[in-house]
Amino acid sequence: MASLVLATCQFCVQKQTERNLESAIRQITLANAKGAHLVHFPEACLSGYLGVEIQSPREVDWDRVTSAMREVMAAAKQYRLWVVMGCNHGLTGKHKPHNSLYVINPRGELVNRYDKMFCTGRNNMEGDLRYYSPGESLITFAVRGVTCGLLICHDFRYPELFREYKRQGVELMLVSFHNAGMKRERIDKYKIDLPATIQAAAASNHFAVSANNGTRKHAWPSFVVNAEGMIITKARAHRAAVLVNTIDTKQKLYDASAAWRDRCMRGVLHSGTLVTDRRSRNRRTL
Repeated sequence: MASLVLATCQFCVQKQTERNLESAIRQITLANAKGAHLVHFPEACLSGYLGVEIQSPREVDWDRVTSAMREVMAAAKQYRLWVVMGCNHGLTGKHKPHNSLYVINPRGELVNRYDKMFCTGRNNMEGDLRYYSPGESLITFAVRGVTCGLLICHDFRYPELFREYKRQGVELMLVSFHNAGMKRERIDKYKIDLPATIQAAAASNHFAVSANNGTRKHAWPSFVVNAEGMIITKARAHRAAVLVNTIDTKQKLYDASAAWRDRCMRGVLHSGTLVTDRRSRNRRTL
């Protein structure tokens, strides 16, 4: 049981890495001033998102993206902060890049990287898969005794990922999104079902969730959900924001599934003790 101060950030993601870097450094500085221990940024917010801000990996200045990430690492070291930064991660040869979250510790070191596992699209020429290579590994790390897990955008559609993170002892999920720059019909869809899905994942697994987004024509603003599935804070729409919340795993919150969740996760799909009774077995009689 432990606690940390979390800063959930949103800003207008742009094509120019330099402008994104300026926004990120500004918000890291503000998060530090507000007492944060961990700063969480949106999907691809440093490099820009392929298929939205950037139309081809050939447009990416990978050297500049790398130098910008080093500046973020330097800021993390300067302020002694953990930083989770969304950025494209280039691969070798003709391989498409990963859509990634970099985990930077308070010494300014890159300690791990999560690569989006479920990219959108039915084949390699549609959706995210047109631009990105999927990842394959769940990533956890601990900040001040709180175990954190990472997902990116469309990953949230797969409850198996949340459940597996629960098995790994995660207490705080950081889910980075880029539901911005969207057409009206998609905005209307996402603004309803996305928060509800995140809240359900938090409540069914009894962990907190930080969900952030870009600000340009987005479906919903960044928000934080507690382990009961309640939204405890939400940013203003279409405005840069740094939401600061204390995630305290010692706080007593209602957990409806506490008594039987572990057994359910082992595949025993009932509570209590089963009975041996012919009227129980016979499902075709009144």
